[in-house]
Amino acid sequence: MTGQALSSMDPIARAVDGAHPGRSVLRLLGMHRRRVLAAVGFFALKDTPLWLLPVVTAGIIDVVVAGGPLGSLWLWAALAVAALLQNYPGHVAYTRRFMGTVRAIGADLRNALAARLQALSIGFHTRQNSAVVQTKVVRDVENVEVMLQQTTHPLLSATMVLIGAVVMTAINVPAFLPVYALAIPLAVLLRAILNRRSRERNEHFRREVERFSARIGEMATLMPITRAHGLEHVAVGRVASGAEGVRSAGLSLDLLNGRFASLSWVSLQLLTVGCLVLAAWLSITGLLPITPGQVVLLSSYFTLLTGAATNLLMLLPVIARGTESIRSIAEVLQDPDLEHNEGKRAVGEVAGALRLDDVRFGYPDADAPALDGVDLDIRAGETIAFVGSSGSGKSTLLNLVLGFLRPTDGRVLLDGVDMEDLDLRTVRRSVSVVPQESVLFEGTIRDNIAYGLGDVDDARVLAALRDANALEIVEALPDGWDTVVGERGARLSGGQRQRLSIARALVRDPRILLLDEATSALDPDSERKVKEALGRLMRGRTTLVVAHRLSTIRSADRIVVLEHGRVVEVGSHSELLARGGRYAELDRVQSA
Repeated sequence: MTGQALSSMDPIARAVDGAHPGRSVLRLLGMHRRRVLAAVGFFALKDTPLWLLPVVTAGIIDVVVAGGPLGSLWLWAALAVAALLQNYPGHVAYTRRFMGTVRAIGADLRNALAARLQALSIGFHTRQNSAVVQTKVVRDVENVEVMLQQTTHPLLSATMVLIGAVVMTAINVPAFLPVYALAIPLAVLLRAILNRRSRERNEHFRREVERFSARIGEMATLMPITRAHGLEHVAVGRVASGAEGVRSAGLSLDLLNGRFASLSWVSLQLLTVGCLVLAAWLSITGLLPITPGQVVLLSSYFTLLTGAATNLLMLLPVIARGTESIRSIAEVLQDPDLEHNEGKRAVGEVAGALRLDDVRFGYPDADAPALDGVDLDIRAGETIAFVGSSGSGKSTLLNLVLGFLRPTDGRVLLDGVDMEDLDLRTVRRSVSVVPQESVLFEGTIRDNIAYGLGDVDDARVLAALRDANALEIVEALPDGWDTVVGERGARLSGGQRQRLSIARALVRDPRILLLDEATSALDPDSERKVKEALGRLMRGRTTLVVAHRLSTIRSADRIVVLEHGRVVEVGSHSELLARGGRYAELDRVQSA
């Protein structure tokens, strides 16, 4: 994601505020104000029959009561037909503009979330479960879209009916206007009753769904381990526990919404009946000069108003779910744990010289620092191997060089410049990583190798495959490099995935190469082929190698031995063996 792409999402991130979800929705709609205003205009036009037909009905009834004239009847009929026929083109125009806005907001939110996720630090992604993040991008954005789809039409319709009813009643029976005001405090009271408990239950339900999503993601990841140890019943039990949490929280929310729906309907229907009886009583007693047609007019308007209020109140659960999803989306868009690159110096050429200057790093809540006063000069083109027991700081050091972590104290310099002052996205264009478990996406072999490079010459991809000892993999497949590898490369062996990962690094021609246990999980034959490919990949590049098997790093220019976050030895394989220190001890243990 380029800096320009990231900054283009900033307006969306600024618009979404978890503390004020209603305001956030208005801001999102305001970003498409022209289309929204046009949609409202077409809605007002197409919804004319809703408030006009009671007037037509009242007029026709009065014509019937008066016994004519027939000309007035045909006039009212023509007015009704014209109002009804224009609804179709008006509704299509409204749908095109408003639903286009809703879909655009959904796309904007998903793009903003994707951009923010790319800008957030690796620490954020370490803390967050990927299934939960996926739920926010998919389910929560969909909830916002559904809220806008299902609530805007009733809200606009209620507004138009209210305006039409007030205007027409003011013209025909102005003394009856205060009766309409009874519906307002009732609707406000009902909403207040729901609002107090709805937010808490919606948030609880969302958290349960996120926990369940995490359980499903965990189950999929652990499937080989589960099957290998015959623990299917344990996995099913963990998922069932999560499903029960979703069921219980969902039912509690549904019961709350059900009670509210019934209370709202009964209350407003009683108010409608009361209005009809009141209008009829005033007409019969002569307290107000109300004609039979006007009784129908007033009753119809009050029925429309209470119906509109009922519809809006019924939609409060949808609104509550949508606003809770806004809060969920804001958890990502407002998270401050960003990797800050904007405005920093872009790097065009990388020679590959690295220096760690008294580097210290401590993880939050850890008892001891992961790295403690590391000093190391690495020349461009040099191969440095890092060895040590588990927890000695090897992987932390690679993450510092990549910029995934920032030193707690000290500096990491690239070609003599503090990496804190550099745009790390431009630095990483000259860096390739070959991890212990190579990661491939669902796509063809060629797509995986040329990932992110745009149009890459076939000869360049072919050369990378050849140098990675991976050409034989492609040639053995019926579709060659157009073969789809499956999710995470599931259709390939570990050695094949690793060689393709090396080809992906080679095609980029990096200046700095990071190898993190790149051969530890392979059988001897695959390891031999991968080591040959790595030898070609490492030639002329600054290479940092993390390894547990010392036999794989004997040819390194220097070997750095780490213990408890400190450098305890530095030298070549033969030099360290001659010293008889920690490295020699590790070598004796592995040889035995």
